[in-house]
Amino acid sequence: MKIHEYFANTRGRGVLATAAADGKVDAAVYSSPHCLEEGTVSFVMRDRLSHRNVQENPYATFLFIEEGPDIRGVRLFLKKTKEETDPEKIKGLKRRHLTPEEDQALGPTFLVSFAVEKILPLVGSDPANVPIS
Repeated sequence: MKIHEYFANTRGRGVLATAAADGKVDAAVYSSPHCLEEGTVSFVMRDRLSHRNVQENPYATFLFIEEGPDIRGVRLFLKKTKEETDPEKIKGLKRRHLTPEEDQALGPTFLVSFAVEKILPLVGSDPANVPIS
């Protein structure tokens, strides 16, 4: 299964882990990434700690836990490749729909894209156990 198929067909919760230039880490809950290009994932981000961290350090890890009774999921090891601010593109990708006033009050949004450098299962380190090809 390809990465875009996995995230389109698998429900769960995700955590994006980032680190500042000085090594201080952060983890934040994020929904499934957008898969706009093969081999990349993108997140709509506000100007918060995770976004500031990837300005200083382009590396991040996304941990995705599948819904269900078993402990299953994936870990994506990422490197930032680009950032976009096109409001219409971002609006079309947002999953949380706010009024224009609510959206503006939360501050600017960014579409941050990452190359997927490595994929491992949620538990263990055997790439053969990853549901994504």
